[in-house]
Amino acid sequence: MRDGIAGKIEKIIPKERVLLNESMKGHTTFRAGGNAEIFTVPANDKELSELISLLNEENEEYIVIGNGSNLLVGDKGYRGVCIQISEGFEGIEINDNEITAGSGAILSKVADKAMGSSLTGFEFASGIPGTVGGAMVMNAGAYGGEMKDVVSSVEVLTKDGTIRVLSNEEMEFSYRNSIVRKEGLTVLKVIFKLERGSKEEIRSRMVELAGKRRDKQPLEYPSAGSTFKRPEGNFAGKLIMEAGLAGYSIGGARVSEKHCGFIINTGGATARDIYDLIYFVQNRVYERSNIRLEPEVCMIGEF
Repeated sequence: MRDGIAGKIEKIIPKERVLLNESMKGHTTFRAGGNAEIFTVPANDKELSELISLLNEENEEYIVIGNGSNLLVGDKGYRGVCIQISEGFEGIEINDNEITAGSGAILSKVADKAMGSSLTGFEFASGIPGTVGGAMVMNAGAYGGEMKDVVSSVEVLTKDGTIRVLSNEEMEFSYRNSIVRKEGLTVLKVIFKLERGSKEEIRSRMVELAGKRRDKQPLEYPSAGSTFKRPEGNFAGKLIMEAGLAGYSIGGARVSEKHCGFIINTGGATARDIYDLIYFVQNRVYERSNIRLEPEVCMIGEF
């Protein structure tokens, strides 16, 4: 069965870009987890559209990833097709005060391009370690800014391979959510609308935010950034610290003392270590504060 779907994929995507039992440790920022049964890297819209159509027609499970910065794959692997959006989807173009970026473009590179053209409004995203496509899925944000503040329109693929262009309103952005996640859409490209500003002021703001990240976040360890969503009227890191969990560890996974909202891989952590620690933190915080933290990390596969 698996050889069968792999063979069909290879009719769309060259065999060298269709990998079987690919370790996901090198494709996620947690640097942990098992293998994807099939891992493939489409090079353009046509390959991606045909691939998505095929997988839906065949009722095959699949996930689309970018930089893997918000993903935990179980140690026993993912029985499905992992589609990585990278080369071929990384283009960034500037037209007046608009930036058109492919879904595989890294957010920091978009921020650098914006600064280079004296366009302000994207500074908040300069340190988010993800891609444009991933940012649309979860309405990524930091330091008071969110994607909904700067997105003009988003070009997406539906499950049947049809291309649609969605306005900001049609994206249904909310806290760490959007229509992309709700309907299983695949992002192709995004148009951001920014404002004219001072290049030096933009650079200064980006340097300031980079300093805050270094000071307050455990950037020296593999992680998925903020592990939990912010509960209404509170902060996940604060609740975890108040529950006495700073530095608490299971195997190689640990609650960062530097920022309790981060679960980090201190070296050799298994996906199960991280998974178990996430749920231990959830339960301990709930026992203490009656607030159930919701993971921000996407968890797939068998743990």
